[in-house]
Amino acid sequence: MTRGIGPRMVATAVAVAIVAVACGGSDTTERTEPGGAMRIEYGDHPDAFGDLWLPDPSDAGSPAPVVVLIHGGFWRDGFFLDLMDPLIPSLLERGVAVWNIEYRRVGAGGGHPETFEDVASAVDHLARMSDDVAGSLDLARIAVVGHSAGGHLAAWAAGRSSLAAGAVGADPVVRPVLAVSQAGVLDLVGCAEQGVGGAACVDLVGVRPSADPERYDTTSPTEMVPFDAMVVAVHGELDRIVPPSQSVTFVERATAAGMDATYLPIPD
Repeated sequence: MTRGIGPRMVATAVAVAIVAVACGGSDTTERTEPGGAMRIEYGDHPDAFGDLWLPDPSDAGSPAPVVVLIHGGFWRDGFFLDLMDPLIPSLLERGVAVWNIEYRRVGAGGGHPETFEDVASAVDHLARMSDDVAGSLDLARIAVVGHSAGGHLAAWAAGRSSLAAGAVGADPVVRPVLAVSQAGVLDLVGCAEQGVGGAACVDLVGVRPSADPERYDTTSPTEMVPFDAMVVAVHGELDRIVPPSQSVTFVERATAAGMDATYLPIPD
């Protein structure tokens, strides 16, 4: 197993990810979970915040593992962190803390480097929270779960340890041990060349791959392999928005490089 990650955490994160893919991940739920959420700012921009949910303290005998949720929407403004709300109750029921993050998106101050800076800061902020919160979190057991564009950002966040000094997101304070990508855009080069999401990938990175391949080397999980995290790529076989080849290409490249990576197709 990768760095302190247990089978229960893998099973929990993957099970929740499968439910989200099967349900489309687009419905919202009322926030009626134990204790409610704490909205916490991790930066100065209005979109630099997240909702932290803690499981019922009576169920916790030790600090809780953490799942960071990252929503999708082709990195564009108009999609928000509440897209991931349906996943939260199942995680809390299993004793997992949830950090559901917002970030700058294309059209609202995002793109390269801002979107990547925000995700890196949000994940690292888990180590900078107040003492009364930090004591409830097990920073050695952190998973990142994202849908679509959020799947890309989840895998990218888990791969930051592979980035050279000076790259956006390099030198992570917090290192996730698991990334679960739900229909993720994991191959930005292929995304740009095939027009997945129209111009979404080029709008995010700010340039085409042929013009600046080095920028894609530090932003596309497929180009960043190998890195020190387990990755599970969950994908619906009939997905017409983000083709399953995005997950297949990543897993093939990752496993060839010696990574612990799994492709989990969802039929029909």
